[in-house]
Amino acid sequence: MTTLETSGSAVTPAETPYVTIVLPCYNEQDHVIAEVERICAAMDASGYTYELLAVDDCSTDETLARLHEAAPRFPHMRIRAFHRNGGSGTVRRIGSQEARGEIVVWTDADMSYPNERIPELVQILEKDATIDQVVGARTTEEGSHKFLRVPAKWFIRKVAERLAGQKIPDLNSGLRAFRKSVAKPYLRLLPPGFSCVTTITLAFMSNQHDVYYLPIEYAKRAGKSKFNFVSDAYRYVLQVLRMIMYFNPLKVLMPPALWLVGIGFVKGLYDVVRYGFYLTSNAIVVFISGMLIGAVALLADLIVRSRGDV
Repeated sequence: MTTLETSGSAVTPAETPYVTIVLPCYNEQDHVIAEVERICAAMDASGYTYELLAVDDCSTDETLARLHEAAPRFPHMRIRAFHRNGGSGTVRRIGSQEARGEIVVWTDADMSYPNERIPELVQILEKDATIDQVVGARTTEEGSHKFLRVPAKWFIRKVAERLAGQKIPDLNSGLRAFRKSVAKPYLRLLPPGFSCVTTITLAFMSNQHDVYYLPIEYAKRAGKSKFNFVSDAYRYVLQVLRMIMYFNPLKVLMPPALWLVGIGFVKGLYDVVRYGFYLTSNAIVVFISGMLIGAVALLADLIVRSRGDV
């Protein structure tokens, strides 16, 4: 189990913040303080009460030391230190569970997101009670492996849109704000890696929680990217399918089941006409496979509907 160290100013019940900003930090020594300064300056000017929860994910450089050194300058910053690397999803899950604010903000410490606009995201949630999550939808792609990431992310997003039944301008943006009370039942579903942002998006959408997309600029990240194209893209696809299966398995299983049943039925009619009431084995196998997948889909849907979190 990951153990934590904590430092920073204490917050009494009377000073409970309205916003908690969860900032994962892993080997960000050269720019983490600049990011903290940018976030705190924007929040101080906004008038919102807040806490900045900076979580060091067992960095191998001087990130944690830089945070401790700068802590006296930022009275609203709390520092968490993991004793082993848990991944950005683990940081965001634990940070969100420990958040004292009613609104939780996720962002990154790599200078890529316009964190000075965090108050805008919070303001949208504050003014419109029907919106439960605000996502910073990137208008450009500046990540590594750009020639591979763009088509891969487009494909994954289209799969997610098809399965979720909604348009998703940006499936895996790392800048977002949401109501902690709404997100609380879904935090346990967050995987340890980058696909946690995909998970929280689909969890909200699959349960009819309104998600608002705010267009933002996206800068080239500072430092070295932790994103691995092959493994992380594979996990993104799996996580999209997993989340839709968790909330609406009929979306995943019923279409192939109906296709197989239809193909098997047509093939059976063809065999009857051609071979004189003789059914070939492949027609029978295809038809039965479709029936079995359809039965599993209905059973999975029954299990989902019997849960108390949907």
